[in-house]
Amino acid sequence: MAPSTSLGKITLPKQQRRLLQPTIHSPKHKRVTATPPAALLQELFGDDAHQPPKPRRASDETLAVHAGEKLGKDAASDSIATPIVSGTTHWFKNSEDLVAFKEGRRHSHEYGRYSNPTVKVLEDKISALERAEATLVTSSGMNAIVTALLALVAPGGHVVTTTDCYSEARAFIRDRLSKMGIRSTFIDLDDMESLKTILDQDDVTLFYADSPTNPLLKCVDIRMVAELCHQKGALVCIDSTLASPINQKPLTLGADIVLHSATKYMAGHHDVIAGCISGSEALISKIRVWHHDIGGAISPNAAYMIIRGLKTMALRVEAHNRTALQMAQLLERHPKVERVHYPGLESSPCYQVAKSQMTGYGGVVSFEVKSDLCGTMRFVDALEIPLIATSLGGCESLVQQPAVMSFWGKSDEEKAKNRIKDNFVRFSFGIEKFEDLREDILQALEKI
Repeated sequence: MAPSTSLGKITLPKQQRRLLQPTIHSPKHKRVTATPPAALLQELFGDDAHQPPKPRRASDETLAVHAGEKLGKDAASDSIATPIVSGTTHWFKNSEDLVAFKEGRRHSHEYGRYSNPTVKVLEDKISALERAEATLVTSSGMNAIVTALLALVAPGGHVVTTTDCYSEARAFIRDRLSKMGIRSTFIDLDDMESLKTILDQDDVTLFYADSPTNPLLKCVDIRMVAELCHQKGALVCIDSTLASPINQKPLTLGADIVLHSATKYMAGHHDVIAGCISGSEALISKIRVWHHDIGGAISPNAAYMIIRGLKTMALRVEAHNRTALQMAQLLERHPKVERVHYPGLESSPCYQVAKSQMTGYGGVVSFEVKSDLCGTMRFVDALEIPLIATSLGGCESLVQQPAVMSFWGKSDEEKAKNRIKDNFVRFSFGIEKFEDLREDILQALEKI
């Protein structure tokens, strides 16, 4: 027998898929209710029993755990954990069954490169968190970027992006799309007036940007950009990896597409690579066709690991946000630190924009120490808790000196163009105890 409901709480597994669906294109969750028995209402409220209980909204924390899951009698399995469906090929009962699938009258799967039951759960969960009609999960964040750009910008099209977007995306737009007859224009994020000029003077197909950016953590005013671009018929695509769906929801701010490297905050454990693209059903269907051709499918095992990671994402991101903000405030006051880059600081040029569109500011803090290349290396080497590594968003804290890692071998001109100094440090805070990280950073600064 199914468990009973308690007032104001949803406990019936069979209700979860119906109830845990946020409103599309809305920054708020869909209101959901469970109706208690009439006798219980009468006992609790007397004459007011006829009044329905106040509706509740499913939170991100709840969506991250339950959205997209196949629970209860509606599922092929009664396992709480989503099954890993490893089969690459799915069969049909008869030709009529196949025709119903092809005509869209029956939901099923055909071949692993096109779709998979475990991957579908992950896509539905991300859609709920992003307030999207549809999501496509890909084999990597870069695959998501490339697939989206190729699908949405045809030869003869025009992409406008920022000078400090993800370096590999920037190189693909500049060096690869140009060979396909696609024009590109790069603008400084600090000079958004130039976007208005470009939109007025030329046909723009798509505006692409990271928000926040990496590693300077600048923020795009997504509402403003979406309004400007939509007036001229241009699409807006935001890479929201450094924010996570917990801290920022670009689709509710007017963006048409939101991308993530799911490797980061979504998976959260530095053990799986994936990307995702969310947006309207029409746009995602168009991107999915290209995805089928390119073949960037994610494995069911990787999808399961991200599903598991997502269940704790809200808790982890809360810890990332709290530690990073406290550390940014501490570093800003430290005599051996020249400058701190973090959108959550009131001194940040992006603070007002970030405050208006983010609920938290992420776990990455960049700063410049008062030293040279070698002195900064001594600081990094003196740290005991973080690992010297690329990436971000995992449980472990990571640190890197971009001049020695991602910009090693680059010319002084290239580093200056990207505002990378020898004393620049990017710190991705994990979920370790703040006091431990604080003491570690303070002792390392003494080595400068």
